[in-house]
Amino acid sequence: MSRSVLIIDDELSIRQSLGGALRDEGYRVQMAASGAEGLEALRADRPDAVMLDIWMPGQDGLETLKQLKAEWPDLPVVMMSGHGTIETAVRAVKLGAFDFVEKPLSLERVLVLLQNSISAQELSRENQALRRQVHKHKLLVGQSPPMKHIQSLIRRVAPTTGSVLITGENGTGKELVAHSIHALSPRFNKPFIEVNCAAIPEELIESELFGHERGAFTGATQLRRGKFDLANGGTLFLDEIGDMSLKTQAKILRILQEQKFERVGGSQTISVEVRVVAATNKDLKAEIARGNFREDLFYRLNVIPFVVPPLRDRKEDIPVLAQHFMKEFSAAHGKPERPFTPEGCSVLDAYPWPGNVRELRNLIERVVILTPENEQGQPVTAADLLDHLKDEAPAPEIEAPALASGRSLRDARQEFEKDFILRTLKEQDWNVSRTASILGVERSHLHRKIKSFGIETSEARD
Repeated sequence: MSRSVLIIDDELSIRQSLGGALRDEGYRVQMAASGAEGLEALRADRPDAVMLDIWMPGQDGLETLKQLKAEWPDLPVVMMSGHGTIETAVRAVKLGAFDFVEKPLSLERVLVLLQNSISAQELSRENQALRRQVHKHKLLVGQSPPMKHIQSLIRRVAPTTGSVLITGENGTGKELVAHSIHALSPRFNKPFIEVNCAAIPEELIESELFGHERGAFTGATQLRRGKFDLANGGTLFLDEIGDMSLKTQAKILRILQEQKFERVGGSQTISVEVRVVAATNKDLKAEIARGNFREDLFYRLNVIPFVVPPLRDRKEDIPVLAQHFMKEFSAAHGKPERPFTPEGCSVLDAYPWPGNVRELRNLIERVVILTPENEQGQPVTAADLLDHLKDEAPAPEIEAPALASGRSLRDARQEFEKDFILRTLKEQDWNVSRTASILGVERSHLHRKIKSFGIETSEARD
């Protein structure tokens, strides 16, 4: 596909000679004799790049560049001048010009600059598209009242610069809230840098966050930029901030107040402009009372609080999430998407989900991967789900407090399975054959379950 170039120059000879040479190289060429004429041409038909003369009567090139960048900030512009100075070139670049070329023009240099400027613009667009795609896959899913409230709050908060503190149990989607805030903010095309404060050893956390100078400690063989430096202009997501030491908390507080820091082993002050979004599964007010978290840092972070509810408190979202994950993993593993039977949805609804959305996501991925060939595309039954829930090992991130009365996850599952079988038996008027058919299990298997759970069978019949 041929590229288009707009040449804005008051000299007819330059327009004709440069335009002819660029046409010979396969470019489509537009021409304008003044800055005002060039801006009108841009509004009528935007090119891929602009060649703009600096010294023109009336509105000069720098003023034209300023107006051009206000309307088309990502359009590459190469400035031209027959008697330019270094100061003029620097000013042009600061105003947004891609580069500067002196007259008499070298066609070879002009062609290189045009190709590089257009390639840089295309790369920038691809990066922005990829960023949007990444964040699109990490946006919140759900239509329950609690999730609608969170989504509404995100839309109001995202355009601002206020610090955000997200709290909630493990697996509820705190990271997705952070991604959504960034994706809907003016910073969406800037870095989103994540730090898991609980996963970094205490002796390395400062180097990870602030960077270090060469020779700052044993093994520091070269300068390293920290997460705050990398997130400059964007968003820094501090996950599990409740696990950060008091010493590091003090430094985080200073950065939030001053937007400045020094690298480990360095003395140079580095200024940054970063929005901090923090998350934790801990009760920070309780941690403050125990002396484990700074009260001043809590209030600095807690400008805009988000509380993400557990999955058990928003059960309307379970079928929506389940089908969302089914679609995602079916596409990822090259398998047909499977719907859920009403009985399968009942199993998902009745399960307590101690691991929250993360546990549901893992379950659906396991169902997709382990689906036999002869069941590809068939609806997911209650039996399919019960088999996977029964065999699932406790995930390491599921904490004991998520389980009622200190019971193990195995006990909770067994009780759930017993209650589910009992409820289905009652719904089917204690008919074992119909219940087995609905649950998708053999009648003999159901009889064994009834016996093992000690369910009263006096009313049960085949």
